[in-house]
Amino acid sequence: MEWLSRLDVISGPVPPIVTAFGVAGALWLLAGRAPWYRRQALPICAVAAVVVTALLWVLVEKVLRPFPDPIELPVYLWIGAALLALLLVVPRALVRRRVRSAVAAVVAALAVLLTSALQINLVFDAYPTLGTVVGREEFDRRSAADVEVRTENVVTGTPLQGAWTPPAGMPDRGSVVTMPVPGPVSGFAARDAEVYFPPAYFTDPRPLLPVLVLLAGQPGSPEDWLAGGRMATTMDEFARGHDGLAPIVVVADGTGSQFANPLCVDSAAGNVDTYLSTDVPAWVRSTLQVDEDPRAWAIGGLSYGGTCALQMATNHPQVYPTFLDISGQEEPTLGDRQRTLDEAFGGDEQAFEKVNPLDILARERFPDSAGVFVVGSDDADYRPGAQKVYQAAKDAGMDVRYVELPGGHSFAVWSAGLEQELGWLAQRLGITG
Repeated sequence: MEWLSRLDVISGPVPPIVTAFGVAGALWLLAGRAPWYRRQALPICAVAAVVVTALLWVLVEKVLRPFPDPIELPVYLWIGAALLALLLVVPRALVRRRVRSAVAAVVAALAVLLTSALQINLVFDAYPTLGTVVGREEFDRRSAADVEVRTENVVTGTPLQGAWTPPAGMPDRGSVVTMPVPGPVSGFAARDAEVYFPPAYFTDPRPLLPVLVLLAGQPGSPEDWLAGGRMATTMDEFARGHDGLAPIVVVADGTGSQFANPLCVDSAAGNVDTYLSTDVPAWVRSTLQVDEDPRAWAIGGLSYGGTCALQMATNHPQVYPTFLDISGQEEPTLGDRQRTLDEAFGGDEQAFEKVNPLDILARERFPDSAGVFVVGSDDADYRPGAQKVYQAAKDAGMDVRYVELPGGHSFAVWSAGLEQELGWLAQRLGITG
């Protein structure tokens, strides 16, 4: 059943087929001929669905505002469609008062729900295959004990690939290990990291590999880079063409919880800056066998994580002289500048400007830093900010590039961005020449 797990639910025949069933189910739910159904039940359920969906929009976008940017309108429209289908199940089943009618109403509603879920997924591309939808992992896992043992014989060189000969018995694929990364200095309560180790790490002698710290978005978790981000698959494919070599990837927690937004700074919401700039590097060096030269270290991320990566690169260039900002924001934000100042910086604009990448880039030079800004060509909300920050980084002396990929603010861009720029990262970090 491996083919079923790898079934693409973003492109190919699945979306149109599922959508066709959903449309058929919706038409059946709307087609009850009883006068009471057309004149009373259907209008009442439709109004209820619209009202509840509108209230949800107000609650999320205007009251709670858990996300710095608005959720795209199609998401709310599909939520409304799913809600209407659920509300219509009972009255539609009562039109004929038969078991078959009741079963058909449930099946039709389920078809609409499935279509709505699929269409919402198409907005974000978070689950590319059926396997990722049901939580099946498409990569190998190991325990922490397998990666914490150090070898006496190591291989170094620049480029590393030129000094490395893969030994017999090297695994065909890398492995992912879930590992707690404590915050003794920052005190930040982080969730476990997901750490990818390429095949070459499981050899003796062992090459001292570079490190890429990756960050998810908000809302989000480290696991997002494994599912929608396809990080392990991308790294395995790269390692396959480079003698088992690839960066060790530490997908660290940059928020503390699914919906938290600590802005990647030290504040009452958590000392994320210190955690990522001090605790994470210290843990990697003390726990794993890696290349400890900062020139072999990079940080990257998507959306909030891209913003955070640039914050680390500008506030701590000695730790992370290389960065990958994928669909990052123009500046750290809780939705608008005033709310950000009030809630995270106590209204102190100077404190904000002290850590804001745009302000840092305007007053400092970064001749030893390099990075890439990646954004979707259809990402109207983030593309102008990415262009602005790219120009500021270029003016500050950074060696930077700006790349647009097809798509919007979704994993279609984020996974492709990592895959496309991995070759540049490998060269910059010393794997290839």
